[in-house]
Amino acid sequence: MTVLFISAWYPNRYDEMAGLFVRKHAQAVSQFCEVEVLYIHPSTDISRFEISTNKIANVNETIVYFPAKSNNIAQKLIKQLNYLTAYYKGWQHLKRNGFVPDILHANVLTRTGLMAFLIKLITGIPYVLTEHWSRYLPLRNSYHGFIRKKTTKMVAAKAEAIFPVSENLKNAMILHDIKNQNYKVINNTVDNFFFEENIKDKSRIAQVLHVSCFDEQAKNLKGLLNAFKAVSESREDFKLTLVGTGIDFESIHNYALNLNFPEGMIEFTGEKMPAQVAEYMQQSDFFVLFSNYENSPVVISESLACGKPVISSNVGGISEHINSSNGILIAPLDEEALAESISYMLDHYGDYKSDEIQSVAKSKFSMEAVGKEIYDQYLKALKR
Repeated sequence: MTVLFISAWYPNRYDEMAGLFVRKHAQAVSQFCEVEVLYIHPSTDISRFEISTNKIANVNETIVYFPAKSNNIAQKLIKQLNYLTAYYKGWQHLKRNGFVPDILHANVLTRTGLMAFLIKLITGIPYVLTEHWSRYLPLRNSYHGFIRKKTTKMVAAKAEAIFPVSENLKNAMILHDIKNQNYKVINNTVDNFFFEENIKDKSRIAQVLHVSCFDEQAKNLKGLLNAFKAVSESREDFKLTLVGTGIDFESIHNYALNLNFPEGMIEFTGEKMPAQVAEYMQQSDFFVLFSNYENSPVVISESLACGKPVISSNVGGISEHINSSNGILIAPLDEEALAESISYMLDHYGDYKSDEIQSVAKSKFSMEAVGKEIYDQYLKALKR
């Protein structure tokens, strides 16, 4: 079987972290069938189309960069035409190299789903959809526009199946009247090296970890820091490490400095590659996330894969994976509850059964488990 992934988000030369979870799905299913990726990316710094090819694990990636200046109405129109042209050029590139898919796997609605629909109209190749976007959720709800909604409903109805990455997201999509006869929740996956055994360095103090994209609106990092500051007033037996970067990194870093934590209690590492993130998780004692809204964050799956308990705000699909056996859920924005949970976890993280946490995570998030689940859905789609 041959499969073509297309996506609105994917790692590229401007952002290696963008849509990394889509790449991981492609790598997971490539264990069972041949997978190619075609990704289209706008570029304001080029004047002609550029095609870049890459191979990671078993996945061949074709990225088409297209000119995309949009300072006026004419340029905006040209940008949209260039987007369609880029898909055509990418498709022709794949055909010249002998690749024609049996099925399309489109990721992140709406425009990518529309491209899958158009390809189906022209070629007859069926498509499935995976949705990662939290925009349908009540606290996020950026799913607006008459044309967008009509188009989304149409491409969703014509798909062979839709794979939301959480039950919560599935329900939110259905509430928006996005209908399909074959909804199937398929989890995000994590790299195999998160499951590898790692001997934790013995330390006098607990190691607490947070990993995110440093988007304050979504992640509420200031609230997280406020809670840790409150805990630090009564105890200093921990270190908080914050991994990642993003649009609010500098302001969050300055905010932490102004809180005047004891020296060495807080560390900002900046962006790290996935294997490095795994090392931080394996050396930590527990993980903390205090988001205002989420869908199904990969960092929680990765923490569980490392056998680490998690404290998280109860938003999105997080409650589908976190319970009393592997962590603590609290209401979003409740800094007092977060501080109390941190203090509790500092005293009790050793009571959680790491091997059991990791075993459950492996059955849900491993490359093999998720890849087989996606492959089985392809078989069902092709039979239909």
